[in-house]
Amino acid sequence: MSDIHIRIEGVAGRITLTRESALNALTYEMCLAIEDALDDWSKNADIRLLILDAVGDKAFCAGGDIAELYASGKRGDYAYGQQFWRDEYRMNAKLFEFPKPVVSFMQGFTMGGGVGFGCHASHRILCDTSQISMPEVGIGLVPDVGGSLVLAQSPGRLGEYLATTGARMSAGDAILAGFADYFIPQDRWPTLSRGLAETGDLALIEAQHETPPSGPIGAQRAEIDRHFDGETLIDIANSLRADPGEFAVKTLKTLSRNAPLSMACAVEIIHRTRGHSDIRRALALEYRFTHRAMEHGDFIEGIRAAIIDKTRDPVWKHTIDTLPAVAVSNMLLPLGKDALTFEKKDKIMQIGFIGLGNMGGPMAANLAAAGHAVTGFDTAGVTIAGVTNAASAATAATGRDVVITMLPNGAILRAVAADILPAMTKGATHIDCSTVDVDSARAVAQDADSMGVLCVDAPVSGGTGGASNGTLTFMAGGSDAAFAKAAPLFDIMGQKAVHCGASGAGQSAKICNNMILGVTMIATCEAFALADKLGLSREKMFDVVSTSSGYSWTMNAYCPAPGVGPQSPADNDYKPGFAAELMLKDLRLSQQAAQSVDADTPMGQNATELYETFVEQEDGTGMDFSAMLPRFEKRSRK
Repeated sequence: MSDIHIRIEGVAGRITLTRESALNALTYEMCLAIEDALDDWSKNADIRLLILDAVGDKAFCAGGDIAELYASGKRGDYAYGQQFWRDEYRMNAKLFEFPKPVVSFMQGFTMGGGVGFGCHASHRILCDTSQISMPEVGIGLVPDVGGSLVLAQSPGRLGEYLATTGARMSAGDAILAGFADYFIPQDRWPTLSRGLAETGDLALIEAQHETPPSGPIGAQRAEIDRHFDGETLIDIANSLRADPGEFAVKTLKTLSRNAPLSMACAVEIIHRTRGHSDIRRALALEYRFTHRAMEHGDFIEGIRAAIIDKTRDPVWKHTIDTLPAVAVSNMLLPLGKDALTFEKKDKIMQIGFIGLGNMGGPMAANLAAAGHAVTGFDTAGVTIAGVTNAASAATAATGRDVVITMLPNGAILRAVAADILPAMTKGATHIDCSTVDVDSARAVAQDADSMGVLCVDAPVSGGTGGASNGTLTFMAGGSDAAFAKAAPLFDIMGQKAVHCGASGAGQSAKICNNMILGVTMIATCEAFALADKLGLSREKMFDVVSTSSGYSWTMNAYCPAPGVGPQSPADNDYKPGFAAELMLKDLRLSQQAAQSVDADTPMGQNATELYETFVEQEDGTGMDFSAMLPRFEKRSRK
């Protein structure tokens, strides 16, 4: 193939990109040829390492060839791009997981798809001309080809900065950010590559490595970490807007040129990926976006403005300030039958799901959409798309690999567990996603253990929206083996799962988290009511608090004041995202736990009493827990 030279030299499999006139951009055919070589060489005992390089001085690989992607997308043929990304991502995964050392020599530009080819090597070498970047947000994509994993593992908040600005990294900055490992002057590369091919001795690389010159991005670490630690894109933008300094002004100008939807999704992908090391998990999440990028994103417009017309005047679907959170969620929803798979089809699990209410129903639907065989049971007899109904809880549990429960309280959990555990196969896993008392969680885990069933208590945070969108957070307790069995399902139903410890630790984390949530919501509502009476506008209150020491999730992401901040239940007449009676339930659980271990929690107790009054004596039932604000508005000091 004229665009790529694949051969064996000595003990090395060698791949050289030879498309110099196009800055060695990867075509679809090149990706497939690379994958074929990887498959052959992984089983060839005579090959001890791989060498990846490219001809020319300007670029190792300036990305993927997007001309055909644009042309097919303009025709309304989205399948070509979806297949291209599927196959490219599969190649990226095989490079990352290759069982032998892989050495990449990356001169000049390494961008986008080039990162997926060169930066997943085990030994990544740069020189003084090297410049690495992931500028996808400028054309309506997100950093992909597994680049989100590298970004998520970058120190501090460099990942968010590099993803949203597309900033170019010198050798020193790229090594700092985790995109490369060694700095060796380029004039030594021919001798080094010959030596590697002849001997397979990786010590040759160490012997040539020098300390790279420091880069400008590394010098800006403090400002990057300060401004890019927000939960969402708007948090980052607000932080930059509040700083009149040169770095903040220039960076905000850069963000204003890029696609807001892409930047926001890039931040979300990095946050979901941080703490993980699985390339396939990162690629699967990236593919949720790229699968939808042509039809629902800004990709076609971004390519038009940057590559086709070269006018640099893209008209994005949103601005940073008008981008709704649901748009981000929609781009990253599970793809069901279209989910990314690799060289083997993902194992289909037999799942029983008991409790198909407002939370359990969407969770079960997401599991079914991901291709698993889900059998459900609910006393209300509800029907969920893709889920087979069972006549009883025990029937739903019989013969399943995993049984998930989502139930109202500990007493019901114990009763259901007594019914399903005897029906479950030894070695199967019970995942309880209910929010219950710690004692009940531990009692059920003990019963499961006595019957040879793995058990995880995994209450969730994220509300009905998170259940529908597959963005829940799971707080899990149980053995390492039980958590490992549950983890792939957590990835489908949520954005994050934290293994908090032994059985009961998940419930402990949930009630502590929600005690904080209840207390901070009350404080936030009290502060708005006080600001009203002091004559301070709610908008100014939000502007100050959301970027200063009063910052909190209840203020910035779930503001209880209608018309202020991002959309929240307050803007929908306080129809519940998280009902006040559920908050009361969780606060009572926290105080029950505090009493059992003799913990002093006066703020938690006061919050419990306030929600008791609100729910049981006033009009709080059926309202969102943030409806405390109109309650405080009506009251005077007593």
